[in-house]
Amino acid sequence: MMDPLIITVAPNGARRGKADHPAIPLTPAEIGIEAARCLEAGAAMIHLHVRDAEGRHSLDPDLYRAANAAVRKEAGSDLIVQVTTEAVGIFTPDQQIAAMQALQPEAFSAAVRELIPDTASEPAAARFLKEQADRGVFIQYILYDADDVRRFTNLLDREIIPHTRASGLFVLGRYTQGQQSSPNDLLPFLDAWTLDLPWSLCAFGRREAACAITAACLGGHVRVGFENNLHRPDGSLAPDNATLVRGVADVAKSLGQAVATSEEARHVFAHDR
Repeated sequence: MMDPLIITVAPNGARRGKADHPAIPLTPAEIGIEAARCLEAGAAMIHLHVRDAEGRHSLDPDLYRAANAAVRKEAGSDLIVQVTTEAVGIFTPDQQIAAMQALQPEAFSAAVRELIPDTASEPAAARFLKEQADRGVFIQYILYDADDVRRFTNLLDREIIPHTRASGLFVLGRYTQGQQSSPNDLLPFLDAWTLDLPWSLCAFGRREAACAITAACLGGHVRVGFENNLHRPDGSLAPDNATLVRGVADVAKSLGQAVATSEEARHVFAHDR
């Protein structure tokens, strides 16, 4: 039997603002309210970005703490809060590492090509990732193409990246024309993926839901939300992130796929299943 489908919501991202969608949640209060709606709609985890006073992408631990507190106030303690280490061309690997060491989150995501950009960065990354794995953190490794998957596998084999509580996230459409994904874009990732670890998918563009359901049918998990897509499958503007979460959850259930609770998601990410 397949694991229940873990739906993660990515409600804002590092770049979009109110001009892109008036309902995109940017403040801690907005993020907390959206998190509660998405939990009710079927999300087990929130992928969290925060902004500074000027609206710029930030890894400031205090800003993360404020957002996390708002999520807990509105959505309770069940929802997994996964923070991002995304560099956005601003933050170095050392800064990403320092932010996570100060914050000590339950879960974070890290792009392999950003955190470990070259051989020289491997020793520091290995120490940090072992420290975090030993602490019980869920670490999701962001992979942009099949070459990233192969490099990730090599880093696992050489124990630069620990297997403990590790999972992969395949990003579809980041580097395609117009950032529009297709379910076919998943195939090169799966062809390169030989690991007995959980994997998820996120997809840029208006075919996000089609890509998500394809992943669900093939044993993967999904991430949806305004970070990558603002539209329903019919092309209309989604009113909020919860609409995108509920759309995928409802289709998955109609196909006989169970949708994971946050506690079930923790078991899957812990490889305790």
